[in-house]
Parts: sequence; C-alpha cells; structure tokens
Amino acid sequence: MARITRWEPEDPSFWESEGKYHARRNLWISITALFLAFAVWQIWSVMATNLNDIGFNYTESELFLLTALPGLTGATLRIIYTFLVPIFGGRNWTVISTASLLIPAVGIGFAVQNPETPFWIMALLAALCGFGGGNFASSMSNISFFYPKKAKGTALGLNAGIGNLGVSAVQLLSPLVIAFALFGPLGGAPQYLGDGKEVFMQNAAFIWVLPIAFTVVAAFFGMDNLPTMKTSIKEQAVIFKNKHTWIMTWLYTMCFGSFIGYAAAFPLLTRTEFPEVNVLQIAFIGPLLGALIRPIGGWLSDKLGGAFVTFWDILLLIGSTLGVMYFYNSGNFTGFLIMFIIVFIATGIANGSTFRMIPFIFEQKEAASVIGFTSAIAAYGAFLIPSLFGWSIDVTGMANLALGIFIVYYIVSLALHWYYYSRKGAEVKC
Repeated sequence: MARITRWEPEDPSFWESEGKYHARRNLWISITALFLAFAVWQIWSVMATNLNDIGFNYTESELFLLTALPGLTGATLRIIYTFLVPIFGGRNWTVISTASLLIPAVGIGFAVQNPETPFWIMALLAALCGFGGGNFASSMSNISFFYPKKAKGTALGLNAGIGNLGVSAVQLLSPLVIAFALFGPLGGAPQYLGDGKEVFMQNAAFIWVLPIAFTVVAAFFGMDNLPTMKTSIKEQAVIFKNKHTWIMTWLYTMCFGSFIGYAAAFPLLTRTEFPEVNVLQIAFIGPLLGALIRPIGGWLSDKLGGAFVTFWDILLLIGSTLGVMYFYNSGNFTGFLIMFIIVFIATGIANGSTFRMIPFIFEQKEAASVIGFTSAIAAYGAFLIPSLFGWSIDVTGMANLALGIFIVYYIVSLALHWYYYSRKGAEVKC
C-alpha cells in the first residue's frame, strides 16, 4: 500500500477527493480489532460464573477478583497506550496490540481444562486480558486523527460502539460454543458439570484465536501511519495542565467506567442475588444495547451538541440506577433487569456524547491525547465496580452500598457538567 504523505481532513476538497476513503478503510479495520480486544478483555465475565461448576473451588471473593483484574491491568495499560500511537504510528501499533491478544486467549484455553490449575495462574491470565482493555485508548486516539471535527462524533461512536459489541459477543457466544467439541481433538478434552453434562469451557477462549490472527494481517496490509501524527510524550503531556482534561476524565469515567464495570459484574451479581436465573441467557443484552446505541449518542451530539445530550443522559442514568436499587431490594428480577438495561443504554449514549465534546474543547493533537487518557482512567471502572460489589456484599450482605456510591458519583457528575458545559454562561459550549 502506498504511504500517505499528506493528511488534511479539515480541507473539504482533500476530504472529498481522497481523505474519507482512507479514513473509512482504517476505521473498519480498527473496529474489528477493537471488537476482538473487548471480547478478550471480558472473557472472565463469563468464565468466572462457570469455573466452580467444572471442578474448581474458588470463593466468591476470588471469582469477583478474576472479573476485576482485567479491568485493573486494562486501565493501567490504557494510560501507556494513550501516548504510543503518535510515537509508533497507528498501523504499527494496531498490529502489535492486536497480536498481544493471542497470549491470554491461548493461555486461558489451556488453563481452564485442568481444575488443579493454581489460582495465581488464573489471576495472571485474568490480568493479561488487560491487553484487550488497553487497546481502546490507542484505537480511539488513532481514529480521531483520521476525521474532521464535523464527523468525529459519528466516527468515534462507530469505532467504540461496534468495538464495544465484543463485550456482548463473548457473553452471547460463550454458552453456545462451550456446548460441543467445536475444535475436535485439537480443542482438548471436555469438562463435566454436576449433572454429568459435557462442556468445553476452553472454546470460550480458543474461538477468538483465528479472528485475532486474521485481523493482525488485515491491519498490517490495510491500515496507515499518518504523517501528521508524530508527537513526543512531552508534547502530549501538555494536556495535564488543562483542567478540562480532568473534568472530561471524570465525566467519561461516569459513562464508560459504568458500562464496562457493569458488564463485568452483572453476570456474577445476578447469579449471586438471583440464583434461580440462568444469567448466561440474558447477560449479553445490556452490553449489546449499550454498545449499539453509542454511535447514536455520537450522531445525536453532532446534531444537537454533546453537552446537551450528555446533561439529559446523566439524569436518565441517575433515575435508572435508583430503579436498579429499588427492584433489587424488592427481589423483582424483571424490574431489576429492565432498569439495568436502561442503565446500559444511558452509559452508551453518554459514551458517544462525551467523546464528541472533547474535539470541541481541545485542539486536534491535544484532543487525541485527551481521548486516550480519559478512556484509560475510565477503564478502571472494570476493576472498581466488580470490586465494590464484592466488598459491599461481603460487608453488608447486599449490593446497596455499592449502588449508593455509584448514584452519588452520578449526581456529582451532573453538577460538574452543568456548571462547566450546560448552564447559561458556561465556560465552554460544546
């Protein structure tokens, strides 16, 4: 592929003549890579609910830790990955970061076949799934360089929204693929449930190996390193002197941190509190809808303004989380599920709208770094939310304490957003 030597997406003639064609090609390969990254990142949201059924003997705290560890490492890696695209180039880093997903995918596939596998090995493999979480920061930073301001909301929404579908995909496909010997003798021996039924838990990890390999090849031959992207870490670090970096980080943690944290915790929380429910049949619904609506959040923000959409969406998030608490306490699973689905939808909309705000607050190169950094900090939600649910249940026997903390966080977010971006005379209009 010919190397791109000129990149001026804000020039209408350049954008129409060639820019948008390069941008679309890079976007769709990026979406595929990010989809797989999210799938690997969230494998443990499924694995943790099934390990004890196939002969492992882990406590609830250990199981919640396995669902939380990918969030901790993924968020930490995002901080690093944020600054690597302008150094290595978008294509180069996509190839490297996507190839790294093979390590946990293969490792988990072998480890779950032996109930004698030590917990520390399982914890290490859970931590390595953070490679998938880290990829989001570099992917979003990379795609932000390809599009003009007028189209960033939709482009970033598509990249993140369809990429986020990897969460629901792993939760939807895993129960299907573990039911039979998908890979024949090459896939390993079955495990047995308490009723004697055969399952192949390793398939939930092995199923991603070939798609990852194909995507690495596609990224190598089909993506581009942009000439205008090169920036040193020192030049990118200027974002930390801007208070809006920290405000937007808080707001994005509110929505994406909630999305990914609830996605990790919901299956195990539901199994703990509503044991009569087959959670694997419904766990994918909330993350699926939250991911699908994210591009709509970006599109609506392109039309109505990111600040406007975000403000009303935070109100929806507060109301639906209160609804989750109400139906949880009343033991009404149907209401609990509906409210949680609305929570996922609210987080998805705000994921798109907050990211659309950033390019209007910051300059082009700063915006890319801010997008990466905010996504890095927000990813700690994947660790904190399962950990807080586990802590709340251990301390009080219920999840109310954790839910109350989340609601307070959302109320503070609403106040911050109103003061800086929504009120009449606000400092920034975006």
